[in-house]
Amino acid sequence: MTRIDAKFADLKTNGKKAFVAYVMAGDPDFDTSLQVVRGLPAAGVDIIELGLPFTDPMADGSAIQLAGQRALGAGMTLDKTLALAAAFREQDDTTPIVLMGYYNPIYSKGVDTFLAAAKKAGVDGLIVVDLPPEEDNELCLPAQKAGMNFIRLATPTTDDKRLPRVVQNTSGFVYYVSITGITGSAEAEAGDVAPEVARIKSASGLPVIVGFGVNTPDKAQAIASVADGVVVGSAIVSKIADGLPVADVLKFVKTLSDGAHRA
Repeated sequence: MTRIDAKFADLKTNGKKAFVAYVMAGDPDFDTSLQVVRGLPAAGVDIIELGLPFTDPMADGSAIQLAGQRALGAGMTLDKTLALAAAFREQDDTTPIVLMGYYNPIYSKGVDTFLAAAKKAGVDGLIVVDLPPEEDNELCLPAQKAGMNFIRLATPTTDDKRLPRVVQNTSGFVYYVSITGITGSAEAEAGDVAPEVARIKSASGLPVIVGFGVNTPDKAQAIASVADGVVVGSAIVSKIADGLPVADVLKFVKTLSDGAHRA
């Protein structure tokens, strides 16, 4: 059982929904980013999605693209991202970390080398948005063999014919992208999301977490009420971009987690 599996089991026992926070590793710099990440569990975050900076983040909107540029400009790399995860693990051995990004940096490092380093750093799961199910032999299956969850994205355009293939080797949870388009580009609506969550849960047997288009405590509550949890990324990243002190960023995160946990 991974930390992700254990977290969802604990939440289910306590009748709670998951609040997942996305932050870009190294934004605006390594030390500040580490402070933010270390503060997330106390701000009510159940699972941390740690963005891996990349030069061509095709699924991301401007907020996360700019965060990646800031991180890269400050010298962030894949190895430093794993070092940040390892530094977090020195103080927290229970909160799950999901590394979210693109395949190129992993491929460049070498899959086996990367998986060994990620496991040692305390990474629990991977979301690699540009690796389709047809490429499961590339990373998905090796990651699961190494003891990490491989989390797949489902979208409003994932029809009933495609869905079984998408969830076939998925583990941990399914990330439902609630809107068509890039991150931060529209708002999710609970009425649209609810039937899709039910369809994906039926096909996968896994928790379904909803992301994209969630930016307020009320929206977090509404979406979490029809899913197993909610992800917020762009709204948090935008607060970091505004130069807010770490304490104020974490206060904002706490309002969102409180919303999700009211569901």
